[in-house]
Amino acid sequence: MVEIAPGAVPSPNIWNTPQVYELENKAVDPDGVLAGAMRELRPWDGATVLDVGCGTGFHLPFFAASAARVIGVEPHSGLAAAARRRVAGLDHVTVRASAAQALPLPDSSVDVVHARWAYFFGPGCEPGLREIARVIRRGGTAFIIDNDATRSTFGRWFRTWLPAYDPEGVERFWARQGFSRRPLTIRWAFADRSELEAVLNIEFPAELAARFLAEVPGTEVDYAVNLWHRSY
Repeated sequence: MVEIAPGAVPSPNIWNTPQVYELENKAVDPDGVLAGAMRELRPWDGATVLDVGCGTGFHLPFFAASAARVIGVEPHSGLAAAARRRVAGLDHVTVRASAAQALPLPDSSVDVVHARWAYFFGPGCEPGLREIARVIRRGGTAFIIDNDATRSTFGRWFRTWLPAYDPEGVERFWARQGFSRRPLTIRWAFADRSELEAVLNIEFPAELAARFLAEVPGTEVDYAVNLWHRSY
């Protein structure tokens, strides 16, 4: 039976269709733009890395390749179990089932925090940010990756789907929290159009997904993101 940690914010795309979300993870940023920007700001070689909202653990092996220790935290017990299977054999990687608002870690115990399209969407995420401030060591860095709805094909789709979304308000929120913004342009690159179609259908209502698919002649979509970062 799937259990959800108290306080978790539902994430229908990955919670309901983790196999399709895996296709999305594989398609995101094949050029390594995000990884390069994070490494430039704060390398994690030999560090302790926390991945908040790690889902099925897609990014855990990436961090584990050079980090001394990696912890994944995920509120959905089924996804957390999948993440544990993914990192089986990596003795320096652990996965805990919990929510961002109650990180199961001691004070001042991690060096780098990574959260990608997970919980930290602006106003309302203050409890999770307080937890980050509690568990991160002095000199540590938090990275939060979210959509930039002001530009790119995906940004336009996002605004069409959520016209009330306020990018300027979200930016003001992160500035008040002490975060800096690095705008980046990445891309989706799928193996074929059936994968693109499947992912669009877990990200948008069916009518919009069909319209957006018709706009794309091939298998790639330009995608603007914000890399929010703060040193503690």
